[in-house]
Amino acid sequence: MPSLIRRALGGAFFAAAAGVVPLAAQAPTPPQVTVGGLVYTQYVYQLKDTVNHFNSFDVTRAYVNVLGRFSGGLGTRVTADIYRNADGSLGYRLKYAFATYTPQSSPLTFKVGQIHTPWLDWEEALWDYRMQGQMAMERGGYLSAADFGAGVDGKWGPDKVNFQFTVVNGETYKTGEVAGAGSQGKDAMARISVRVLDTNDSSRVGGLRITGYAAYGKAAAYADRNRYLAMLSYRTRQLTLAGEAAATQDGIRTATNGHLYSAFGVYKFTPSKAALIARVDVFHSRHRRRVLPAHPQLAPARRLGLRDLSGNAHAGAGSHALAGPVPDSDQFLTRTRHAP
Repeated sequence: MPSLIRRALGGAFFAAAAGVVPLAAQAPTPPQVTVGGLVYTQYVYQLKDTVNHFNSFDVTRAYVNVLGRFSGGLGTRVTADIYRNADGSLGYRLKYAFATYTPQSSPLTFKVGQIHTPWLDWEEALWDYRMQGQMAMERGGYLSAADFGAGVDGKWGPDKVNFQFTVVNGETYKTGEVAGAGSQGKDAMARISVRVLDTNDSSRVGGLRITGYAAYGKAAAYADRNRYLAMLSYRTRQLTLAGEAAATQDGIRTATNGHLYSAFGVYKFTPSKAALIARVDVFHSRHRRRVLPAHPQLAPARRLGLRDLSGNAHAGAGSHALAGPVPDSDQFLTRTRHAP
């Protein structure tokens, strides 16, 4: 009899233990919240200012990121943007503030709030040297990195195909929706990127890729705001090459048509942490033609860039001012990127 009792108790114990394993596996993942930062600093020396020898250190941009991951495929992101105003003071604004939902085993992620727009975040990941300056479409004032709205990201393959689609206000994250006639519409934006040849970089920007982007929207007073872009890129762990061409339509009945061309390259000197980078942006429109060459820079992994800006930017008069800071001629400029 005692042996029967022992066997019965042993069987009950193992049955209970077997039942605990699935319950433990089904336990919800505890929330994870991380805080990080990103800082851009620079040093400028005016080469032609031989009398005053003007030079300055500066913190040009700083970001504070708070990321949340929760059970059930939920996530959040809040990013504070601290920037330098034209008068020298520091300003603060919210750049990202959104929630995400990724269904279990789904290639799709849904977002709502102040979200990434489809193009710039992807292109900056390919270029990987944001500290050098804004990308061409943002520098030209045609795109913004964030806006208010909703969207969906997707990837297959892994990342042989990735895409993003958003519906946003269209006025960028720097301002809310503009009131008035024609401003009630929204902008639709989409990007799709296909890797046609694998390399040793299997990320969302790696390999030989063909990428397209389109945006259709209306500004105030029913003015058009359309963007079309195509890019061919090649990226390995050592080399990045990319070229893009874009067409823009703005104004009533596309009164202002523009074209933009950009090319850039990165060569990493393995096994060292140094890299040689170069980029050139060319803008054309009915009202202006502008060439903004980016001189070669030697950039270690801490993202230190050196360049001599010696009078190579030429701008014509026009009805549209380019967004972003325009480098003065004859400067020696260093920029650094600091991230944990």
